Amino acid sequence: MKICRYGPKGSEKPGLIDAEGRIRDLSGILADITADTLGADTLTRIAGADTASLPLVEGEPRYGAPVANPGKFIAIGLNYADHAAESNLPIPEEPVVFNKWSNCIQGPNDPVVIPRDSKKTDWEVELGVIIGKRASYVEEADALDHVAGYCVINDVSERHWQQERGPTWDKGKGFPTFGPVGPWLVTADEVGDPQKLSMWLDVNGKRMQDGSSETMIFTVAQIVAYCSQFMTLEPGDIITTGTPPGVGLGQKPEPWYLKPGDVVELGIEKLGQQRQEFVAWSREALS
Repeated sequence: MKICRYGPKGSEKPGLIDAEGRIRDLSGILADITADTLGADTLTRIAGADTASLPLVEGEPRYGAPVANPGKFIAIGLNYADHAAESNLPIPEEPVVFNKWSNCIQGPNDPVVIPRDSKKTDWEVELGVIIGKRASYVEEADALDHVAGYCVINDVSERHWQQERGPTWDKGKGFPTFGPVGPWLVTADEVGDPQKLSMWLDVNGKRMQDGSSETMIFTVAQIVAYCSQFMTLEPGDIITTGTPPGVGLGQKPEPWYLKPGDVVELGIEKLGQQRQEFVAWSREALS
């Protein structure tokens, strides 16, 4: 089952993607997809609805992030050995955990604003995990029971702020618009094994990343269990689980970073695709 939020920014409505790929309006079942409504009961209610009787949404509306106002946007770094190598960093013995600010989240196809004076804005296709049930001190064997579903994330990063302005990665990860999420949440039962998903990313039509979640150092189950040891994961929380090699930072002979006018397209098997145009910073661009 694929659920989404669609419509103008700030006025999104809940939707269901039907078998033909069309959006069906879920407003008659729930007001929005939020931390308060995202759970097993809601997903069961949506799954039990007669899809053909739900109102069909005409046209091609904008997609918003599939969950409104998540409490936490957690990220895992260096979770692919070959990406750690291209970053000239050792393979971590435990998951590298940092934050992306939740208000950097936006729709999957919204423009991304390159920060003022940035020269090192980079791309990262990542598998996103959306929590559906509170998780505190869960065991790895039970961790996936706490997952509502999965999504595509572009973990946009500003490497100067991440790597050269002190040891706190968060500073380079949460600029406004740096969290495209979606286009939809695909429920865990439809995805199956989250460690067998291919993923890719193109910049201006050139394939830069071509990987698979199969090569993650720490699996989704391990990440959820690990994070639950020192924070309480709540419904709606998002975890982005790391990127395969091919980021701009790792390009040879010189790193290659994004500039205004560049177009990034990315996708993950079973989870859909994103497309963003990168634009120059201005107050108007962020309004």
